[in-house]
Amino acid sequence: MLAVPMEDIVRVHASSGTTGKPTVVFHTAADIDSWTNLVVRALVMTGVTKGDVFQNMMSYGLFTGGLGLHYGAERLGVTVIPSGPGNTRKQVQFIQDFGTTVVHMTPSYALHVADEIVAMDIEPSSLTLKTAFFGAEPHSEATRQKLEGIYGLNAYNSYGLSEMNGPGVAFECVHKGGMHLWEDAYLMEVVDPDTGEPLPDGKEGELVLTTLRRRGMPILRYRTKDLTRILPGDCPCGRTHRRIARITGRTDDMLIINGVNVFPSQVEHVLMTVPEVGNNYQIVVDKEGHLDRLAVKVEIYPKLFHGDLRELRELRDRLESALRSEILVRVKVELLEPGTLPPSTGKAVRVLDNRKEA
Repeated sequence: MLAVPMEDIVRVHASSGTTGKPTVVFHTAADIDSWTNLVVRALVMTGVTKGDVFQNMMSYGLFTGGLGLHYGAERLGVTVIPSGPGNTRKQVQFIQDFGTTVVHMTPSYALHVADEIVAMDIEPSSLTLKTAFFGAEPHSEATRQKLEGIYGLNAYNSYGLSEMNGPGVAFECVHKGGMHLWEDAYLMEVVDPDTGEPLPDGKEGELVLTTLRRRGMPILRYRTKDLTRILPGDCPCGRTHRRIARITGRTDDMLIINGVNVFPSQVEHVLMTVPEVGNNYQIVVDKEGHLDRLAVKVEIYPKLFHGDLRELRELRDRLESALRSEILVRVKVELLEPGTLPPSTGKAVRVLDNRKEA
């Protein structure tokens, strides 16, 4: 799929394999330069300046998350700490030692980092952090608000995919009213995922993108499988690039539970609005006879649990009721001690669908 000789390619990236085998993408020097400028644009509109210290906790390498924002932050003149994910206590030490003001990571890892900070007897909001960029996995508005409350910072949603360069395809401005998609670099459509027919602004469907600038590997009408809608109206910031809503899920991660469509983001939205819920959860789907059974494993927040079994039963019943109201499916909630579920340093594995193995 190259549009130039291989000798003109200066970098190779690959998708993180969300839908199976990773997709390889090729870039010329001009492609990298254009991508970097889009990231600079995104950082500037969230208020990042040359005086900031940027700690990048996204994966480096073939995955685009790390290098994409790294190059943009460097071009802006920001001090960059390329820490990558994992080694969480060292991450906290870097924040303290270097006075980190801006971080970039997955929202699931941000929740895990918060747990580690508390375990180190540090108040997260006492750190120097003021801005966070979350991407690579869909997350709810409730999760954003929870993380902003924990850290005392402004959290911005970002959108990107390797096939369209990586992070920086669309980004929130300071008003957080949707993500501006850079229409001078991408032709945007939202279509019905079943028929492929274009949908009007405001109607949710599958995002389809065409590269307008890329020379090494231009792509026409790429079906992203990401579900969103184009937001009508103007943004108060004055930018004319249209905005897309938060990604609600993917056409391929929708769970069908006894005929009912359920997205993991719906479950997350409910869980993150409950103060007693901790920062890690997992959705498990099994088959019992001919029926699907949905369970949600939830770690509890230790500071709000006082060892009362009646309190646990009340919390479990409340969660089961709230989830059933949201997704219209009966859910069995299992409450766990903090640290029971494996922590996530990259894209979180939130769903275990055991029906595929049956």
